[in-house]
Amino acid sequence: MNISDKVYVAFDYRLTLDSGEEVDKSQAGRPLGFITGAGQIIPGLEKEMMGMAVGEKAKISVEPQNAYGLINPELYQDIRRDQFPDDIDIKAGMTFQSHGPQGPMIIKVKEIKDKDTVVIDLNHPLAGERLHFDINIAEVRHLTPEERDGLFSSCGSCCGSGESDGCGSGGCGSEGSCCH
Repeated sequence: MNISDKVYVAFDYRLTLDSGEEVDKSQAGRPLGFITGAGQIIPGLEKEMMGMAVGEKAKISVEPQNAYGLINPELYQDIRRDQFPDDIDIKAGMTFQSHGPQGPMIIKVKEIKDKDTVVIDLNHPLAGERLHFDINIAEVRHLTPEERDGLFSSCGSCCGSGESDGCGSGGCGSEGSCCH
């Protein structure tokens, strides 16, 4: 069976950047699973996997605009230094975990403007990066009735339409539902 729309796919992967730095990989014996057409992985990778079958391997490069997007300067924000713990010597490049409206998020320090102001970068950590995937397709199968029901009940009518009209506000996405 080949990868097509609305099937379950599991694949082993290794993700590197242009520099060669490895930033992620699947655990041995635990391939990453997703449902095609459900917005569960980056679109550029999913598109390149279409038509592949179990056992096929590929090296796939995905441009930033088809992955986590280009760097958006509007996501740089000035915040007061007193929003950080007093006992930390903050430097550019440091990352912190915070909680936003949709759960945990990584905040990166872009620069220290002055003694009272820190510029943070709220872009995704991989925004602006070309991503290189080394993949091996481990499983391709039809959806179970439960998976199919979950697609259509999690986010309502947007599923399958290719549109995302606010469905993502309920925590959809990597948790295994249909919209992002």
